[in-house]
This record gives sequence, C-alpha cells and structure tokens, in this order.
Amino acid sequence: MALGINVSEEGNKIFCTADKIVGAKIELPIPSVGATENIMLAAVLAEGETIISNAAKEPEICDLEICLNKMGAKVSGSGTSVIKIIGVKKLKNVVHNIMPDRIEAGTLLCAGAITRGKITLKNVIPEHLTPVLQKLEECGCKLYVSKNAITLEAPKRLSSTHIETMPYPDFPTDMQSVFVGLLSVSKGTSVVIENIFENRYKYVKEIQKMGGKISIEGRNAKITGVRKLKGTEVSATDLRGGAAAVVAALAAKGKTKVDNIEHILRGYENLDKKLNSLGAKITRE
Repeated sequence: MALGINVSEEGNKIFCTADKIVGAKIELPIPSVGATENIMLAAVLAEGETIISNAAKEPEICDLEICLNKMGAKVSGSGTSVIKIIGVKKLKNVVHNIMPDRIEAGTLLCAGAITRGKITLKNVIPEHLTPVLQKLEECGCKLYVSKNAITLEAPKRLSSTHIETMPYPDFPTDMQSVFVGLLSVSKGTSVVIENIFENRYKYVKEIQKMGGKISIEGRNAKITGVRKLKGTEVSATDLRGGAAAVVAALAAKGKTKVDNIEHILRGYENLDKKLNSLGAKITRE
C-alpha cells in the first residue's frame, strides 16, 4: 500500500493493482528476505525514491541489487539495514549468473555428515555458510575450506549442539529443519530455538515416525539422539522439512518413501541426482 499498490487476497490468489507506483519510506517489522526483495522489485520502476529500513541483509539481497543495477536500476545499500532505490523509467535485458545456493550447499554438507561420509563441494562461497560450518564443526566434522570449495569429513558419530536461528549473518532458519534431522542421530541431547518463523516444526512428526526422539515446546525443540533411524513412509510438509526428511532417510535403516516432493522440488534442483552422485540410492517415482 505504501508504494501505491492495492493488494487483495481471494482464496489462494493475491491480486495487486496500481495506477502508478510511487516511492515511499518503508520500515519492515522484521528483516524479511521475501519482503525486502519484493519491495526492491516494485520500487525500481516507481516514481521517486524508496527507502527500506530494517531490510534483510542476506547475500541474495546483494545479488539481486547487482542484477537490477546491471539492468539499469539505481539500488544501493544491500547488505546493510537500509536500502535506497531511485526509480527509473525502464530496465534493459542482461545476462546474470546467480550466486551459489548456500542453503542447498548446507543441505548437501549435512547429508555428508549424517552418513559419516567425506564430500567436497565446489562453486560455493564459504563465508555465506559461516554459522552452518561452525555448527558442523561443533558436531565433530572436520572441514577444509578454500576460496570456493569446502571438504567435509564426518566423524563415526556426530556430537550434539545447540542452535538458535537468527537473521543473517547468524544461523539461518532455512537450515533449522535439516539440522534437526542431523541431530536426531547425534550423541547426546541438542536444543534448537526457532526465532524467525512460527509453526516451523511441522516436519518433526515425520522424523519421529523414523524413530527420532524430538519434543517441541513453543519455539524450542529438544532432540535426544538415537543410534539409528528406521525407514518408513513420510511426507514433505514443506520445502525445508522435506529436505530434512530426505537427509534423515539417508541415515535410516531400510527404505524410506517421501511423498509430496513438489515441496522439495520448489527449492532444490536435481537433489536426487546430486545425492546419488555421492553414493545415495534414491529413485524418483
């Protein structure tokens, strides 16, 4: 509404209409990645100046700024809490290589860790993964980091740790569910605190079906590691929860069937092929 755009919701559809988009000062209640990106996209062709306060600082925001500026936009401040956009009349076509997906990279590292493996990821930006790498080291993994590659060597049994999700550059909420799957077979008791989103533990019941000992109280998850999970039929409740189920299944005894995989496919390209290249046995039906 602040930009002059009328937004309405009908069923499962959102309608946006505007006679003219005008710049505005917008302060976000929380530093949301999606909100920051959508405001940036709307504001680049707006009339006048837009300032986003309490903006998200994630690397994806910086990458979006680079792409938009290549197209002729005037965006500055990404990576900080204040982003400034001066509207332009039009944008031009460009070629832009998007940054490596840090959440996919973190998921693959967790897959290597939970299976007690040794893997190397190339074409990654390690500094984007700093809090994830710190937690993997706390779990007992050995990490060898170069400019654009990470090698992980997992221990015979992972150790427990405590995790608290926070906005970037702290531990990402999108890695929370995958780590709960990882910690379900770690030695000892771990505690995970979800500070970003509500109702983000819906996937836990699926890990419990596999034998995971996890209890939820509000925003807190308590995970008591077991030596082995068991394969069964589970469901991808959402994107990251589905990834957690797949990662947990890699360490489970027997066969696991994951349905509702359209959630997983929304955020991971060829995850089955990438995991199979590392030694997994996954077939897509």
